[in-house]
Amino acid sequence: MVPAGFSWTMSIDDGSRRWLLVLGIALVALNLRPALASVGPLVADIRDATGLSNPALGLLTTLPLLAFGFLSAFTSVLSRRVGMERALAIGVVLIAGGTALRAAPSVVALYAGTIVLGVGVALGNVLLPALSKRHFPSRSGGITSLYSSMMGLGATAAAGLSVPIAAELGWRGALGIWVVPAVIALVAWAPQLRSAPAGGVPRRGPGLRRLGRSPLAWQIALFMGLQSLTFYVVLAWLPDLLQSRGLTEAAAGGLLALSQATGVVGTAVVPIWAGRLRDQRRIVWTLTVLEAVGWAGLLLPGVGLEGLWVGLLGFILGGTFGLALTLLVLRSSDAESAGELSGMSQSVGYLVAAVGPPIFGWLFDVSGGWTIPLWFLLLVLAGKLAAGLPAGRAVEIGAG
Repeated sequence: MVPAGFSWTMSIDDGSRRWLLVLGIALVALNLRPALASVGPLVADIRDATGLSNPALGLLTTLPLLAFGFLSAFTSVLSRRVGMERALAIGVVLIAGGTALRAAPSVVALYAGTIVLGVGVALGNVLLPALSKRHFPSRSGGITSLYSSMMGLGATAAAGLSVPIAAELGWRGALGIWVVPAVIALVAWAPQLRSAPAGGVPRRGPGLRRLGRSPLAWQIALFMGLQSLTFYVVLAWLPDLLQSRGLTEAAAGGLLALSQATGVVGTAVVPIWAGRLRDQRRIVWTLTVLEAVGWAGLLLPGVGLEGLWVGLLGFILGGTFGLALTLLVLRSSDAESAGELSGMSQSVGYLVAAVGPPIFGWLFDVSGGWTIPLWFLLLVLAGKLAAGLPAGRAVEIGAG
């Protein structure tokens, strides 16, 4: 379903092409998280079958994040050479190929496929905001709501279905089956390749060097990085925290799934809200206050109501992610600028995110409890507020 806010008046042919574009974007976005979210539920099966250590298994999640971090900034180079639509198609091909490779009976193939699909997901992460700016410049909130929600749905489906699929097909089959939606997305995206502009266009965006000198670009990048850090900490550590409060493993896993589900709602609602405003600072304040309430609830174990706090935090983290993606579009003057800003922000963001879970775990080890690690997340929240308020001003890169 396309979010509210789309009301195109054009010929039937143009309208059909636009709907095919929306469908293609939605299906591509659906494929940007299953390869990541399907690993966690299958870790025990993978360990038993391969004998891999826990640090080696951790690489199956860390390698894609490192690929995002190191390659996102260079996606604009490929998109200028071959065009955005073709570059995105290459990304989907890499996701499909890497996913299929992980199903091969080889540990080497497992890691090689993880790297390949990580590159493909990095291309998709960066190019969707740029395509949104090109094709929907006045409806960026609605289209960002659509594709960020589809990303959340993909992650939720993979997290929830991997174990039942593994019971029928084995863990390799449960990892490899996600090639099917990738192939479907590639077929749905094919019509865009026929009308895509050719590559080799001259640079019109600000360029990475100029972006690196822009305070606004760094504010957006840090906002994205700190929200990603918090998200991956929750993904890695929330079940352990909840079990220490007396919840069973199944109940803790259920609350993690709840956080992902409410996160999908956040990614659907907040971008539409942000897209209707020129200045997003009010949204930054609202999300900050509500997130602080959620962490305060978990800091006070005697209060109970863990489901309320986890559901609230899931909604806020999903909304913050959607807001970060929307800012990439709203703070850019054109599609190429959006692509370059997206590349820089996601490169910085995922490198920052990669250090979050280890720091959180180290703080737990040295303190022997969850209080100091949770105060660390409140410190991160203060950093998000400090970066988000100037990033939310109604200015574009180069104008302030």
